[in-house]
Amino acid sequence: MSKMLSKLRGFFSSRTLVGVDKVGNRYFTRKEEIDGATKEKRWVIFKGEEDPTSIPVEWICWLNGQRKKAPTPEEMIELEARRERVRQNVACKGGSLDLKSFIQQFPGASFDHNRGFEEVSDEIDGTKNKDRSSEPTGSGESFKPGTWQPPT
Repeated sequence: MSKMLSKLRGFFSSRTLVGVDKVGNRYFTRKEEIDGATKEKRWVIFKGEEDPTSIPVEWICWLNGQRKKAPTPEEMIELEARRERVRQNVACKGGSLDLKSFIQQFPGASFDHNRGFEEVSDEIDGTKNKDRSSEPTGSGESFKPGTWQPPT
């Protein structure tokens, strides 16, 4: 029992606070020697209820070892400002995608809510649609399995 208590005491005494996110979650690290190799353990202590969705992406990457250095407060402020600009840009564009205006960007296409997509013109890029079938073509009765050779 005392061995377990000393291990638990060592766990909390040798930890280093690396940072805090805007929600108040605290991120820690400590070095452990396992089989002669020094490993870095990283973890988070949540503020309030444990909600993994409250962890910012930058901290998730650090926890998983995808980043060597923890995000700095300046970096977090810059990234939060960028996220806010994206939110504002989405809000300025109406907040939702307008399928009709999106489809109008493509020549020769239209959208009817009852029928879906359809070609408006018979001609695209100077070729007639009749020349291009949407159905695959094959050799029919002359087909022999295993005889296909790539073109030379």
